[in-house]
Amino acid sequence: MRSHLLNDTTADRYRRSVTEGVERVAAKLATTTRPFTGVTVDDLTPRIEGIDLDRPLHDTTAALDELEEVYLRDAVYFHHPRYLAHLNCPVVIPAVLGEAVLSAVNSSLDTWDQSAGGTLIERKLIDWTNERIGFEPSADGVFTSGGSQSNLQALLLAREEAKSDDLSALRIFASEVSHFSVKKSAKLLGLGPDAVVSIPVDHDKRMQTLALARELKRCKEDGLVPMAVVATAGTTDFGSIDPLPEVAELCSQFGTWMHVDAAYGCGLLASLKNRGRIDGIERADSVTVDYHKSFFQPVSSSALLVRDVATLRHATYHAEYLNPRRMVEERIPNQVDKSLQTTRRFDALKLWMTLRVMGADGIGELFDEVCDLAARGWELLAADPRFDVVVEPSLSTLVFRIIPSGVTDPDSIDRANLYARKALFASGDAVVAGTKVGGRHYLKFTLLNPETRVDDIAAVLDLIAGHAEQYLGDSLDRAC
Repeated sequence: MRSHLLNDTTADRYRRSVTEGVERVAAKLATTTRPFTGVTVDDLTPRIEGIDLDRPLHDTTAALDELEEVYLRDAVYFHHPRYLAHLNCPVVIPAVLGEAVLSAVNSSLDTWDQSAGGTLIERKLIDWTNERIGFEPSADGVFTSGGSQSNLQALLLAREEAKSDDLSALRIFASEVSHFSVKKSAKLLGLGPDAVVSIPVDHDKRMQTLALARELKRCKEDGLVPMAVVATAGTTDFGSIDPLPEVAELCSQFGTWMHVDAAYGCGLLASLKNRGRIDGIERADSVTVDYHKSFFQPVSSSALLVRDVATLRHATYHAEYLNPRRMVEERIPNQVDKSLQTTRRFDALKLWMTLRVMGADGIGELFDEVCDLAARGWELLAADPRFDVVVEPSLSTLVFRIIPSGVTDPDSIDRANLYARKALFASGDAVVAGTKVGGRHYLKFTLLNPETRVDDIAAVLDLIAGHAEQYLGDSLDRAC
């Protein structure tokens, strides 16, 4: 079994095996004509359940053949231009190259003696991102597993900076369309069930700052502690961006930690023409970014940035076997000193390779393309009487629903939209997402693929309309 260990004696085997795997994936990418095959859970489950993991195949080719049957053939392919569902982006080749390198070397970024240059590369990328945000040199940060972890750590820092002995008195303010991880983080941090105060949004799905001011004032008057305001730069459902300068003013006035969840909108940090949409982000105390959303990186590649390096001390714990205190005096950089994780992948390498090959402008151009595409898609939807579109996009998300001709019953319209989404997924011709607006079912395009064209959007809209009409026709037939 030692022949399977990656070392100096197995380098040729490693090269052959990885090359064979890459060739399989490349062939699949080159020949994929739909984002999904339409395979069902009932179809796929028996294939995987029937595999005896205690009886290995002892052959790489045979294992790849099997993988073709249980995964590659029926995977959901985000690179396809008609994958329009969730916040999944197609990935750039330099980042995939970085993934291959980091997996093989397998550095762990918790301590210097496990990573060496990897630590310095990550720190350089944190500094680069902080400069893009507009933070001063006293800023810092750390790579994380994703936006949820970044939000959790940001709120941990805010909780500690609030300096309150009564956790039940702490309050977090976030818009009604903020990410669910805000409420989840509050629970994980031991805050009370009323800790998160939901702030209403305006017509454009942006936090209403007058309502925020009112709630902050009420919080103080009730003897409670306004621990943090979470402003969102790119909500999951709508891509909306809260009014960051106004939120920053209120946070300054009430002495409240300002966190910006820019997991989605962080692509604007590299934008050549839309950077101004997130002006005010530089006034935040902490910022979440997900490079694996709008920087076209493979999962995972994310970070938490903080304006003041000193606040990261709240995540520090010194273990004698790993990062004893003396290492700080010896100026040995250990990333575990500021991370919630211990063992941690060198995910920063993917972004490093992307910047070194493509440059920030290259990333920004791609993100600007999808934002422009969303604007054209909104014009298409707004002019089509078959559809009701909710809000003009700030980033690259479109929320809409079909209103079938002659149908006025809201429940029937809901069912038609739910059916259309399900039928479209089952066909494999396209993948779209869904959400609720005002308690009603809507569909959602999250446009993160620069290869998607307006013609693709138009074609998918026609498919949705066709499925909805089929559903209503079938329902009418059954009623008769």
